[in-house]
Amino acid sequence: MKNSEIRSLSESEISERIVAEQSNLTKLRFAHAISPIENPNKIRETKLLVARLKTTLSAKQLAK
Repeated sequence: MKNSEIRSLSESEISERIVAEQSNLTKLRFAHAISPIENPNKIRETKLLVARLKTTLSAKQLAK
C-alpha cells in the first residue's frame, strides 16, 4: 500500500487497517517460528506498513 493510498483513508479506516495488519504480522511471525516461510521479507514489509499507518494516523489526529 502506497503512502498516497494511506493518506486518502479516513482515521477509522486507518485504525481498522492497523488492527488487521498487526494480526497478520503475528500470524506471519508464528508461521515463521514453526517453519520458515517462503518469503521472510513479508514480515519486514508488514512491520513497515504498520509503522506508515500509525504515522499517518497520528499526523491526521494532530492536524485536527
